[in-house]
Amino acid sequence: MFSRPQDHTAFNRPRFLLARWSIFAILIGTYMLVFFHRMAPAVVSGELMRDFGMTGVALGSLAAMYFYIYTLMQIPAGILADTLGARLTVSAGSLVTGCGSILFGLGETFAVAAAGRALVGLGVSVVFVGLFKSNSVWFSDRHYGRISGLTLLLGNLGAISAAAPLAALLSLYSWRSIFVVLGLLSLLFAGLTMLVVRNSPEELGFPSLREMEGRASHVRQQNPWWQELLGVLRARVLWPLFWVDLGMVGSMLAFVGLWAIPYLHDTLGLARSAASLYTTLALIGFASGSMFFGWLSDRIGRRKPVIVAGSCGYLLVCLALVFFPWGAGLAGFLLFFLLGFSAGGFIVTFASAKESIAPAQAGMAVGLVNTGLFLGAAIVQPLFGWVMDRGWGGALLDGVRIYGATDYRRGLLVMVVCAALALVASLRIKETRCRNLTVTE
Repeated sequence: MFSRPQDHTAFNRPRFLLARWSIFAILIGTYMLVFFHRMAPAVVSGELMRDFGMTGVALGSLAAMYFYIYTLMQIPAGILADTLGARLTVSAGSLVTGCGSILFGLGETFAVAAAGRALVGLGVSVVFVGLFKSNSVWFSDRHYGRISGLTLLLGNLGAISAAAPLAALLSLYSWRSIFVVLGLLSLLFAGLTMLVVRNSPEELGFPSLREMEGRASHVRQQNPWWQELLGVLRARVLWPLFWVDLGMVGSMLAFVGLWAIPYLHDTLGLARSAASLYTTLALIGFASGSMFFGWLSDRIGRRKPVIVAGSCGYLLVCLALVFFPWGAGLAGFLLFFLLGFSAGGFIVTFASAKESIAPAQAGMAVGLVNTGLFLGAAIVQPLFGWVMDRGWGGALLDGVRIYGATDYRRGLLVMVVCAALALVASLRIKETRCRNLTVTE
């Protein structure tokens, strides 16, 4: 796609910008599919329960299959990103995602559908870390918070398309056909990634970003990957970031990605299309909050206060969902938007992780922190269903369980506990002042 200059003297900035943003665009397109697969079960939950005769726990487990695999793969994804690079890692992941989505769409039994969902989780698990690793070498440190926010803003367009637009598509096409087409699209992105993406500016003959800024390049990884991984796991500075993501974004994704639409339908009587507007607003809030908090962090030159503010706001919104007498309309729209917006403060945890560890270990550090996010979702989705099943009164409608307001309130209390955990952890974060603590300039 891009010819390689013979030496750094041939460096051409417009050509560099074209290469950088082309790579970013391909990886962002792939990342949008990651979000779509993450949020789609909330919209097709009724079809899944009907077609497979599932209970709340079974539905939660099927949806969480994505998160189980995703969680287990985050640290391996960091290792792959740090050793093989984003190009090979993300293209292979897209290939697996495509096969899994097609299998999920064609599966006639719960076991086959679960296997397809697991393959989707395996494939998409490497995309986020690979994308952030790519951003760390193609964009400068002083803009990392903003580019991280932009990444989440654009990626969330995939999640938004898995809400109201997907609900509209289901009136025209079956959920099975939609997931088969998604699988084919993932295969297309696998090919584009191999064709366009490169692991660093140097691979195209450009100087490194630090050399462009008149500084020495970062020292490359010297030790075997397992020694580097042990160093990351022993870094206490990373673990508060892990718990923030587990408590805040993990619970938010578990709720918005599966239980929000059934909750709005069963307690407020909203149709799926109307209920999906609330989850769409939550995702818009999440996207805009990520962009805002990333920009704010870079602007004030601090990481910790921004993460604390997001965690505090998220706890307050969760408490309002449980105890504030809100209903359909403006109050509900505002609460769902603020739920996503406040959770957007999590985006700064990745910048903080990258700046708390040696640059050669950036992928592993981001992978570790991101593990908390998806471990939280994997735990909360079935836990939410289990808590509601304990009080279920036996009501069914077309084979789908109907839960009462009290059942959902118990589930929402799980989110309150998770939000409190995130706030406590945020107070333990070490401030980096938007610079790498391990590098002496």
